[in-house]
Amino acid sequence: MDDPQIASSLTTGSSVEITGKLADSPGREQSKEVQATSIRVIGPSDPGSYPLQKKRHSLEFLREIGHLRPRSQTISAITRLRDSAEMALHAFFHKNEFVRIHTPTLTSNDCEGGGETFNVTAPANENPGGFFGRKVNLTVSGQLHLEVFTGAFKRVYTLNPAFRAEPSQTGRHLSEFWMVEGECAFVDKVSTLLDVEEEMVRSTTQYLSKNAASDLDFFLKNNEKLTQLIKRLTSPEQYARISYTDAINILQQADARAKFVYKPQWGHGLQSEHERYLATTHFNGPVFVTDYPAAIKPFYMLPNPDGRTVACMDLLVPGPCELLGGSLRDHDYGRLKGRVESLGYEDGSLDWYVNLRKFGTTPHGGFGMGFERYLQMITGLESVRDIISFPRYTGKCQY
Repeated sequence: MDDPQIASSLTTGSSVEITGKLADSPGREQSKEVQATSIRVIGPSDPGSYPLQKKRHSLEFLREIGHLRPRSQTISAITRLRDSAEMALHAFFHKNEFVRIHTPTLTSNDCEGGGETFNVTAPANENPGGFFGRKVNLTVSGQLHLEVFTGAFKRVYTLNPAFRAEPSQTGRHLSEFWMVEGECAFVDKVSTLLDVEEEMVRSTTQYLSKNAASDLDFFLKNNEKLTQLIKRLTSPEQYARISYTDAINILQQADARAKFVYKPQWGHGLQSEHERYLATTHFNGPVFVTDYPAAIKPFYMLPNPDGRTVACMDLLVPGPCELLGGSLRDHDYGRLKGRVESLGYEDGSLDWYVNLRKFGTTPHGGFGMGFERYLQMITGLESVRDIISFPRYTGKCQY
C-alpha cells in the first residue's frame, strides 16, 4: 500500500476506496479477498458514536436506527429480496397478460368498509366542502378502481402503497404497506382465482430461489422448517383447499388439545390462533379457505347459492397466517345497489362503482396480497416492521 499506516485508522462504518488484486481467500467465511495496494478513506466514521458494531444486533435495536439499519446484513438481504420479488411479480403478471394500472392513493371510498382510513385534510380554503369538496382519505385498497379497468382489459393488476389507521401493535400490521392486487374479467369460479393466486406465489418463490439464492439462503440457514416451507411453496403439488365450514370442523375437533383462547364457531371470523393452527399444525403448509359467511365479509363479494356464504378465499401460510384474500365480485346491479344502500354508505358515493354493473359487466373476481407479508413468510421474520424500509405504525413515524 502507499501508506500501510492508514489501515490502523480505519473504523467501522467508514467509506473507503481500495485498489488491489482480487484473489482467492484462505478464510472460511468468504471465497475472495482484496490484496490491497492502496486505501483511501472517503467518508470517515466516528467510532465513538457509530451505533453499528462488529457484532449481532437485535432487529428491535435496528428499528431504532432506521437511517443506518440498511447497512446491516439482515436488512440489506431483505432489501435485495424485496427488489427481486417485485421483479418476479411483474414478470408473472406480464407473462399472463395482465396490464398494470396505477390506482390512486387519494380516494373518496373505503373499499373494505371498516372505517380504518386516514382522512386527508388541507389548509383552510374558501370551499366549504374542503379542498376536494368532499371527504377524502388514503386508500386501503385499489380493488374498486381495478374493477373499472376490467371493463376495458381482461386482466389488470397493481402494486401500490396502501394505508390503514388500525391501532395494532402486532408484528403482522403496518399503517403503510404495499399491496399486490389483481382483477380478472370473465371469471365465474373461485377455483379459477385460486389457480392464478397459487401460481403467482409459486412462480415468485421459484424466481427468488433461482435468482436471489444467496439472500434467501441467508434466512434458510439452520432453519429446517422454513426450508421445507420454501420447497412446498415451489412444488408443483396443488396447495390444500378447504371450505370455511370444513375449517371450523377441523378447529372444533382440535380444540381440546389446542386449547384455543377463542372458541371456533361457525359464523365468526377466524382468529390468528385458528389460522396458525390450520397452516402450521394441521396442513403444515399453504392452505386456501373458501366460502366464508356473508355476514363477516365485505359488501362486494358474490353470494353463493346457499344464501349464507360468499364466493371468496383466504390463503393461510405459516408465519404471517393470512397471506392474501380475494373473491368473485357481485356483478348483479340490483342486488349490489340494494346491499350498498342497506349498509348506509354516503348517498351516491359508490354510484360509479355500482353503475359498472349496468354497462357491459362480466362475471369477475380478484385478490390482494400484502407484499410485506409475503416477504415475512419467505424470510421467517416475526415482524413486518423489519421487512419495509421505514415502518409506520401506531406511535411511530420517525423518518
